[in-house]
Amino acid sequence: MKQLASLSRIFAILGKEFIQMRRDRLTFGMMVGIPLMQLFLFGYAINTDPRHLPTLMEIGDTGHASRAIVQAMETSEYFDIIGVSPDRAHSDAALRDGVASFVVSIPPGFERDLLRGERPQILLDVDASDPVAAGAGSGAFGPLVQEALEPLLGEMISPVETVIHRRYNPAGTTALNIVPGLLGVILTMTMAMMTSMALTREAERGTLEALLSTPARPFEVMIGKIAPFVFVGAVQVILMLLGARFLFGVPFLGDPRAFVLAVSLFILVNLSLGFLFSTMARTQMQAMQMTFFIFMPSILLSGFMFPFAAMPAWAQTIGEAIPTTHFIRAMRAIMLKGAQMEDVWWNIWPLGVIFMVIATLAMARYRQTLD
Repeated sequence: MKQLASLSRIFAILGKEFIQMRRDRLTFGMMVGIPLMQLFLFGYAINTDPRHLPTLMEIGDTGHASRAIVQAMETSEYFDIIGVSPDRAHSDAALRDGVASFVVSIPPGFERDLLRGERPQILLDVDASDPVAAGAGSGAFGPLVQEALEPLLGEMISPVETVIHRRYNPAGTTALNIVPGLLGVILTMTMAMMTSMALTREAERGTLEALLSTPARPFEVMIGKIAPFVFVGAVQVILMLLGARFLFGVPFLGDPRAFVLAVSLFILVNLSLGFLFSTMARTQMQAMQMTFFIFMPSILLSGFMFPFAAMPAWAQTIGEAIPTTHFIRAMRAIMLKGAQMEDVWWNIWPLGVIFMVIATLAMARYRQTLD
């Protein structure tokens, strides 16, 4: 009898827990949604072997040998030729802005020197700021050129000297790629999480009613809540820059004004996102869960850990809507490539647009809470 009574009490508690789980739909949705999202992203969106990377051509010779090389590159899985560069300045800008991952330069008189046996050079400029994305194409270029020229010259040994010029990260140091992106990941996690707990902490402590009874307008409450964390974000950025420079040797070659503007907008984006979460969650735990739900795509689809160009088109479309994607591009361009304001503006203005959208939604949600 005692065992039956104990078993009935266990089932009673079990039933109560299921009822509470059913009522807490947000937490239950996160428990189911996060594993499914991880499975979906890792299974379909992540690719550590990038292919079909954008490539520009500088063609100084239009002979049969040059055409054979271009045709071989077009049929390969590593290069997608996006156009012909008119000059070196255009090529440098394409590499700096991330428009092209490779630039292939075929010099004038290439076929003439080839037929004379003078071993002419072909230059492959590589954006090596992401060593993973640059590795496969760089390794495949030499054998591809050799194979393309064999029908014209027979079984000659190394008729062409392929020169690989790895720009921005010649040694392929992982830290040079990871550390600038890590700045965006840390700000995303800390800024959004700290702010998302602002209103939920008020509710749990019983002080939310007093805040709601004040004549403060939604935007005034929002500014008051996120302003202290702007200072916290600035301190984090300074510490990260000092660590990047003196611990990992990461250079800072670009425009400081562009850096400050990008960082400021990105901090505001994540603080406003956290404020939006705080208007939707009932507890601090729910706020943290919502932050983690956003944090995962920010890592996987922003190009921080895996090459952005290697993702399928649908994943790149989602990634373009993630503020971390634009911020990481801007940081790598400014710190590693010496980019100026005009070079990274196309990654800065989306941060401003995203901030306005999120801030508007957050204030609208706060009004509903007041009602």
